[in-house]
Amino acid sequence: MIHPRTLQALEFGKIVEHLATLCCSGAGRDRALALVPLPDAESVTWATRLYEESSVWAAQPVGNGRPFALTAFPDVGGLLNATHRSAHSPDADAFWALGQVLRQARDAHASICAPAAATQWPSLLALAEATPLPQQLTAALTRCISDDGLIKDESSPELYRLRGELRRLHQSCMHKVKDYALQYNMLPYLQDNFMTLSSDRYVLPLKANFKGRMQGIIHDWSQTGETCYFEPMFLVEINNHLQELKHEEREEERKVLTYLHGLLQQEMPGAQAALNLLAELDLLQAKRRLAALYGGRSVSLSPEAEGIHLAGARHPLLALARTREDENSRKVSPVRPLDITLRPGERALVITGGNAGGKTVCLKTLGLTVVMVLSALPVPVEAGSHLPWFERMDAFIGDEQSLDDNVSTFTAQIDHLAKAWKHLDQNGLVLLDEFGAGTDPAQGAALAQAVLDELLEKHTFVLAATHFPALKSYALTREGVRAASMLFDPDTRRPLFRLAYDQVGASLALDVAREHRLPEAIIRRAEHYLLQDGQDTSLLLERLNQLAAQREKELGILRQEQQKARQGLTRVREQFEQERARLHDEVRARAAELMRAWKEDRATAKQALKEMSRLRAGLAQPREDADAASDVPQPVHFVLGQTVLHRVFNKSGRITDMDERRKRVRLDLNGVSLWAEMKDLRASTQPGQPIPSGAKDVTRLASDGFSLRLDLRGMRAEQALAEVERFLDKALLDGASEVEVIHGRGTGVLRRQVHDMLRANTAVERFALAPEDRGGDGMTIVSLR
Repeated sequence: MIHPRTLQALEFGKIVEHLATLCCSGAGRDRALALVPLPDAESVTWATRLYEESSVWAAQPVGNGRPFALTAFPDVGGLLNATHRSAHSPDADAFWALGQVLRQARDAHASICAPAAATQWPSLLALAEATPLPQQLTAALTRCISDDGLIKDESSPELYRLRGELRRLHQSCMHKVKDYALQYNMLPYLQDNFMTLSSDRYVLPLKANFKGRMQGIIHDWSQTGETCYFEPMFLVEINNHLQELKHEEREEERKVLTYLHGLLQQEMPGAQAALNLLAELDLLQAKRRLAALYGGRSVSLSPEAEGIHLAGARHPLLALARTREDENSRKVSPVRPLDITLRPGERALVITGGNAGGKTVCLKTLGLTVVMVLSALPVPVEAGSHLPWFERMDAFIGDEQSLDDNVSTFTAQIDHLAKAWKHLDQNGLVLLDEFGAGTDPAQGAALAQAVLDELLEKHTFVLAATHFPALKSYALTREGVRAASMLFDPDTRRPLFRLAYDQVGASLALDVAREHRLPEAIIRRAEHYLLQDGQDTSLLLERLNQLAAQREKELGILRQEQQKARQGLTRVREQFEQERARLHDEVRARAAELMRAWKEDRATAKQALKEMSRLRAGLAQPREDADAASDVPQPVHFVLGQTVLHRVFNKSGRITDMDERRKRVRLDLNGVSLWAEMKDLRASTQPGQPIPSGAKDVTRLASDGFSLRLDLRGMRAEQALAEVERFLDKALLDGASEVEVIHGRGTGVLRRQVHDMLRANTAVERFALAPEDRGGDGMTIVSLR
């Protein structure tokens, strides 16, 4: 359990109050205000999973193409409770409210029970199907109660007949009054040209000065006294019949309400389940709205051996305050996130640093985050955060003195700790803010160290903020305890609100006093006393702070670079997958083409199988190379004459020259010389041996019947023509009779320029575009003299 005093110290009440304002119903607000930490880890896990599944469900479109939207609904909890205790039927307004709830619950239930429910939100589905909804009551309310809260004519045959007769009676009465007024020239006597009702009887609004000129009954007067409501004698019999019909109508309406009351009593569990479902969905929707306000997420519970890790944690109330200020268009500074971490084997974190530097905020951030996580609420932390299950948490924060109880701050802390002591164990968390500061410093520090020792013996998690020098030394030397310091800017002496681990910080009391404009004479005298006592360690701690601030800055830069590297790796993987999919589609298309050629007798089975084997080999090799290229390259020292692999061209070559300043080398790739970036090279596993297939440059295949091939795709025109010239020279030297030049289809510009060059080359006997099964107009076959 978490003591109410701890919840009050951490201001958890403000969180649930804000959560309640995000609900759209009274039932949801009541649930939000009643929210407390759950009693066990299983309940927390289930409630957290329910919240996460509701977020998935709320984003899924339903039949109209939009996600289900929960709207405001009446709180019928009082009606359901009264129905248990009373035999009297509720009125039509109460049933109208109940109908609104049941219909929205029916729609929500239908949305939750979608085909994807069992796999995407099973916990939410179990909640919806826990109790069947009252289908008969819902249908009856839809049939009997109109949208404006009145009983419909169709509620019963008798009510339909009575109301039809009442309408006919009204029309008949209107005609008679009109005929009577015209016959006896009564229009000048009437205040208005219409008939009205008074005391449920048809009357005429007669001018007061004409009341004695006609025979009848006066039922009432207007407030001004100028109009009397007069019932002529010819309307008396009609009004008597009207009263009989009205009495029968009320009796029939009472029967309808009694019928609905009986249905409600029969299906009371279903009606209660409908209200509970909507109230729970309202609470879940409020949690999602809360998360959207400050970028919150749910935090999973981990085994206590894994410690505590809150990455980028912000105080929830501060984050909400910044959100409200942003909505009011006020320029505000963002809340500084904190990384609160206790590694496996560590149980205590001692936080030091200057006054107003954020130590107490750090304690409250962890405490309030723990309470919210145990209440299955989203918290403003980054992904990867986790907490162990805490069965109990006690916070000793703030001034707890009380004149009524005759206790000081120190005695109040001791009293509360003594009461909680027997309940603390390995599933407990204690937050100590300046514990022991209200007494003699030496005794207070000794008492604080003893408390930490005993809590460590109990394996209880502890976060303590202190200014005691003895506790600073304790945190650096005691096993199981980790030291941390709130950093300040070395230049401005202002707090940075960042937590640096494994070091202690100065209290900066004099700097804080100077910033708050305490007279300089007092500050100088205080500095003099510090020098006299030989206790001024501010220079040492300031240097430590400076180093820690510099380290945090460098770590921040490294994190940014790491994030960029991860994003780059993600892009490379996406490109790799796209390229692999492209190659797969290309090979499938080529295989289909080979199958058509075989079926149409354009190729023999042996030729088709041989070509398929070549395609498979060509696809498998780049995949292995891509896997190897995905590894992070290790730094290599290159030397002249060394054989290396050019990872871009996927070809081995020998280093003939080096340019250390530009980080590049000149490579000899089987007679082709080029400059290559060192980052694109790695040590070759088979020195001097080329790696087949996938090359963008000259790729020499086996010399037993296969031709040389040059791939020009991706090259500029002048570069491609130079490569063709070198390629042909090499082919002539090797005695090749036929070569292949791949220029791609594209716009055809590169193909025309290559053909023009081939026509002018005396070593070329002839050239032609390749057959379609060998590349078509994307490749030219060249025969040499």
